[in-house]
Amino acid sequence: MSEATRPHLLVVGGGFAGLWATRALARAPLRITLLDRSNHHLFQPLLYQVATAGLSAPDIAAPLRHILRRQRNVEVRLGEAGSIDAARRRVTLADGGVLDFDYLLLATGATHAYFGNDQWAAHAPGLKSLDDALDLRRKLLLAFERAEACTDPAERAAWLNFAIVGGGPTGVELAGTLAEIARHTLRGEFRNIDPASARVRLLEAGPRVLASFPEALSVRARRQLERLGVDVSTGVPVTAIDGGGYRLGEDYVPARTVVWAAGVAASPLARSLGVPLDRAGRVPVEADLGVPGHPHVFVAGDLAAVKRSDGGQVPGVAPAAKQMGRHVAASIRARMQGTPSTAFRYRDFGNLATIGRLAAVVDLHGFKLSGLLAWWFWLAAHVFFLIGFRNRLVVLLNWAWAYWSYQRAARIILGSGDEGRAPAAGSDRPADTGPP
Repeated sequence: MSEATRPHLLVVGGGFAGLWATRALARAPLRITLLDRSNHHLFQPLLYQVATAGLSAPDIAAPLRHILRRQRNVEVRLGEAGSIDAARRRVTLADGGVLDFDYLLLATGATHAYFGNDQWAAHAPGLKSLDDALDLRRKLLLAFERAEACTDPAERAAWLNFAIVGGGPTGVELAGTLAEIARHTLRGEFRNIDPASARVRLLEAGPRVLASFPEALSVRARRQLERLGVDVSTGVPVTAIDGGGYRLGEDYVPARTVVWAAGVAASPLARSLGVPLDRAGRVPVEADLGVPGHPHVFVAGDLAAVKRSDGGQVPGVAPAAKQMGRHVAASIRARMQGTPSTAFRYRDFGNLATIGRLAAVVDLHGFKLSGLLAWWFWLAAHVFFLIGFRNRLVVLLNWAWAYWSYQRAARIILGSGDEGRAPAAGSDRPADTGPP
């Protein structure tokens, strides 16, 4: 089959689902275009480490072109999909360009969800991309700098008040790491403030943190957070956020740094498919991850609403996205061969969450760990699943150095230097080139 006559697969999104599907089709008689608005694949589970200055951006990301350089049936395109015409098999790009396809995989992931309070986004940034991580790192480090220069005690206290909204894995990891930075990493570096006096609060509207874990592990996680100095609040929702602080129930708390880790919503691109979506904006897919009414279109990753055999929802985690990506590849092969495709079956390998230094929780289907052993297990799993030997080695060395010294190698403030305003349009953003 000549190159020109091969069916064209368009993969939108270079995350876990999109990349794993593309690689699984390396020997398929297809022309594959991988479209992403970023030029890199991001290992999102360690994104909080960039935000808290433990790692630099290149440590957890790799260029898509480099990853796929040996796969001859793939072309990588830098761009953003604007809309989909499933009937005409065409995707229109944000810049007006058009890409036709024979098969389409949508794997554009999720974005922040503020539960109808989108105005909070300006004051409580979330964490989904490297840009988010670098912005948050600047915001966190600048808070200590502003407190150091402040002479008013109330204003200084507001700068040293940190709140993380959401008690899931991301919120727990951010809170624990931030408490470690305040109490250990920055010790002795300031003259007018004691960084250890910073108040780190984790705010969860539900009854417990890490609600997806067994209750016993949630209790242990809370105790470990409190030992690190984190003030954990559960059962009371945040009702307002502005530039001066947040309202927890009826109480207003002055705080200059609020981080959002409470909810996600599917990419808005799914709306242009013209099919019913669930409450989170995800596409309810068929058993083989195809879109109802469009047998040439597939959805995978956080954008797909997939039911497990027990009736629950397949979680939006990296292992699930990888499995979906590989299954879409198998479904496309079946379509091309005219054979029936199989139903997707999610294999749940368990839950992991780190809390801080030597503190983590692990749930492997009844086998539960917490504390030091769980922390070592978490570390080994994350290093193993990083893409590229260089990334694994650098991350391992950085973590070893942080363990022995309490230091975080990427504590460089980048950007405009104004934590209350985004960089001006058209301004050049300094590159995050790694540790000095």
